[in-house]
Amino acid sequence: MSQISVNNLTFYYEGSYDNIFENVTFQIDTDWKLGFVARNGRGKTTFLKLLTGQYEYQGKISSSVTFDYFPFEVGDKSKNTIDVIERIYPDYEFWKICRELNLLSMDMEILYRPFSTLSNGEQTRVMLALLFSKENHFLLIDEPTNHLDMECRETLKEYLKNKKSFILVSHDRNFLDGCVNHILVINKTNIEVQQGNFSSWWENKKRQDAFEFAENERLKKDIKRLTESARKTKQWADNVEATKIGAGSEKYEKCIDSRAYIGEKSRRMQMRRKNLERRQQREIEEKSGLLKNLETAEDLKIVTLKHYKEKIAVMENCTIAYKNSNFGHERTLNNQKEIVNGFNLEIKQGDRVFLNGRNGCGKSSILKCILGTLLEKKENINNSCLSEGSFPILQEGRIEIPNQLIISYCSQDTSMLGGTLREYAVKNEIDETLFLTLLRKLDFSRIQFEKRIEDYSGGQKKKVLLAGSLCTKAHLYIWDEPLNFIDVFSRMQIEELILKFKPTMLLVEHDKKFMENVATRIINI
Repeated sequence: MSQISVNNLTFYYEGSYDNIFENVTFQIDTDWKLGFVARNGRGKTTFLKLLTGQYEYQGKISSSVTFDYFPFEVGDKSKNTIDVIERIYPDYEFWKICRELNLLSMDMEILYRPFSTLSNGEQTRVMLALLFSKENHFLLIDEPTNHLDMECRETLKEYLKNKKSFILVSHDRNFLDGCVNHILVINKTNIEVQQGNFSSWWENKKRQDAFEFAENERLKKDIKRLTESARKTKQWADNVEATKIGAGSEKYEKCIDSRAYIGEKSRRMQMRRKNLERRQQREIEEKSGLLKNLETAEDLKIVTLKHYKEKIAVMENCTIAYKNSNFGHERTLNNQKEIVNGFNLEIKQGDRVFLNGRNGCGKSSILKCILGTLLEKKENINNSCLSEGSFPILQEGRIEIPNQLIISYCSQDTSMLGGTLREYAVKNEIDETLFLTLLRKLDFSRIQFEKRIEDYSGGQKKKVLLAGSLCTKAHLYIWDEPLNFIDVFSRMQIEELILKFKPTMLLVEHDKKFMENVATRIINI
C-alpha cells in the first residue's frame, strides 16, 4: 500500500475569475475505494485531470502509482469493440478483458460488434473492463452511472464492490453506499477525507452542521451581550474619568483625598472595558471559524396549475415506432422500428409516475410521443429542448390529452445549450429574475452568471434546464433523466421541492433513492 500526497495544491484556469483549488493538502491510500463528492463546478473532474498531469499547477502531487482516467476517448465508434480497445490500450491482454466482461455479466460476442451499436450501459461496462484489466494502476472513474439504467447500476455496483484502488465520482447515493469505503469531499473552504460510505459521511456532516449552527447561535447571543456590556462599561469609565478631570470645583477641593481613589477606579474600568473588547474579538474570531462548510440549500419553489380535468394524460394499448431512420438489421418492411408495444398509462393530477426499465426499452420514446401529440394539438410546451430530432409515431392505440394542458419539459440532452443565461431566458419566454434566483438556490455563484452556458460543467448545464422547467407554471412536468450530472446536495433539494409542492409529473430517472422517495407510482417497462 502506498499513498497519494497532495501538498499546497493551487490551480486556476487561464482567464478564470477565481482559483479552483487554493493551498489544498491531504493524503489518500492507494488501496482505498474512494467515493468523490462535491457540488457541481467545485472541481472534481479538474482534480482527476490534475492527477493525470493534464494541467500545470502550483504545489506538489506525489505518488508511485500510474493513473488511468475513465471515460476514455473512444475515437471511431464505427469500428468493432475489440479494435476500439486495441487503439486505446495496444498492450491489452485478451484473457483479462474476457475475465472482466464475465464479471460484468457480458457476453464475449460484444467484442465483435461495432462500438456504436452498443447501448450506453454496454459501452460503459466495456470501458470499465478495459480499465480494470490493467494491473498496478490507480483508476479515476468519472461519473460512470450517467444514462445507465437501474439494472446496469446494480451490476456495476456489485462489480466495484469487489475492486479496490480507485476514485469514483458519482452523485448516486445508493451506488456510492454499495461500493466505496472512504469519502473524499470538496467543501466550500477545504477538502476532507473520511472513512465510510456516503450515508455515514452524510450523517457525520449533518451532526457537525447542527453542532456548528447551535454554536453559531450561542456565539451570536454572547457577542450581542458582550457588545452591550462593553458599551455600558465604556460609559461608566468615561463618567468616572470625567469626575477625575473635574478638579477645581468646590466639591473636589473638599474631597482632595478621593482623587487617588477615583483615578484607580477609572483605571480599573478602562481595563475591564479593554478585557471585554478582547473577549468579544475572540468570540467573533471563534464564530468566523464556524459554518464555513455549511452547504446551504435554500427551498426551491414551483407554481403548479390545476386543470379542470382529473385525468391529464391517458395512453391505451399504444404501439410506438420511429420511421425514416437507419435501423440496420432491425429495419421493418415499412422502414419503421417498433419501440413499445401495447403500452398503457394513466396520469391523474397529483401523480408522480416514474417509467423504469432497461436502456432502449422505450421510456424516452413514451415521453416524446406525449409531447408530439401536444405539438400536433398546438398546445403549450416550454423549453427549446424539443429540437432533439424526430418524434416517434403512434402506430396503434390512443393518446388522450385534454385541451389547454400546459407541459414543462426537461430533456436529458444538454448539447443544444449555448449563449448567455439572459438569451436562454428570452428564447424560452421565462422570467429572467426568477430564473436567476432559482439558479442561485441551486448553488450558482454570481460569477457563473457572467459565463456562457457552453463553458459550464455538465451538472451546471443540467441545472439550467431544470431551473427553466421550474420557472414555467404547468399542469404536467415531464422530466427525462433530470438528475444526470446533478450533485447530490441538489438532488436532495429537488426531492424536498417535489415532496412539498406535489406537482404532477412523468419522469424517467435511474437514481434508485430519488425514485423511492418521490414516486407515487412506478411503471416497469
